[in-house]
Amino acid sequence: MSRIASAETARMSLASSGRLLLAVLGAASLAACAQSPVGRQKADLAGTTRQAAVERPHRVAALHPRPISRARSSEGKQTASHGVASFYSDTETASGEKFDKNELTAAHPTLPFGTKLRVTETSSGRFVTVRVNDRGPFVRGRVVDISPSAAEALGMVDKGITNVRLEVVR
Repeated sequence: MSRIASAETARMSLASSGRLLLAVLGAASLAACAQSPVGRQKADLAGTTRQAAVERPHRVAALHPRPISRARSSEGKQTASHGVASFYSDTETASGEKFDKNELTAAHPTLPFGTKLRVTETSSGRFVTVRVNDRGPFVRGRVVDISPSAAEALGMVDKGITNVRLEVVR
């Protein structure tokens, strides 16, 4: 093989190695992005506390809703919030339970599973007590998703959404 041919082969080999290295680096970068917790990134951007970032739901689809206003007790614990409620149906909940539209259950973004909430429709004063067994809602401005039976108890089935006050019962 001539000196020119061997130099050309070496240059082509170097170019192929460079392209391969770029492809590997690109794939590694994409893999790192895919594994980063989007919820935690959004929480860090929003300036929330580290505790709030850890308690984010496992399903991250959109920005988490923020209550319109909050009443706080003297210990700084959230006792009530106001916002928009909707109702939903699903097949399985984030807690692992099978969804039952006849139970009085709810999806809340941060409250622990099993928490009892009193959901009061603000215009009529009707209320229902539900148990948190799912995560959501994933629509900006909404504070809770309730089961169809709880929505029926509040009289909101025809409206789809309504303004509510949430109070933690236990």
